[in-house]
Amino acid sequence: MFGVFWRHAEMTDGVIDLIPIELGEPDAELRFGRVRDWCITLHGKHREIGRISLRDGESVALYYYGHIGYHIEPRYQGHHYAEKACRLLNGAIRQSGKHSVVITNDPDNRASRRTCERLGCVLECTVDVPPQYQERFDLSARKCRYIWILDD
Repeated sequence: MFGVFWRHAEMTDGVIDLIPIELGEPDAELRFGRVRDWCITLHGKHREIGRISLRDGESVALYYYGHIGYHIEPRYQGHHYAEKACRLLNGAIRQSGKHSVVITNDPDNRASRRTCERLGCVLECTVDVPPQYQERFDLSARKCRYIWILDD
């Protein structure tokens, strides 16, 4: 559920703020490693417009979920907020020891695929998600795997 937050931004670009939140531990079977979640707000407005997560583990589940997951509420889409939020995570990604991360999305999610393209991600492949992962973890039947190589 999206709401109002009064904590100070952990990261900002002057357009959006990322405010850390605690969502609890993900399912242990997913083996996501350390998971950090942020509310995305318009700068200084403290009203949540979306969320972004960074997962620094490696596992079979992460192959389909990706290291970064994001969602922007429909009324705020079309302003490149997901791209901006990803770019704000650059330092956190590097602190986790990674120089590249995976972002996955559904083949028919044109907005998310366009976000990956604007970030400069490379489409690695489109994969079929095994039925047991579709059912157990509520994933779509196919995922596009984009690799985002961070600039040095």
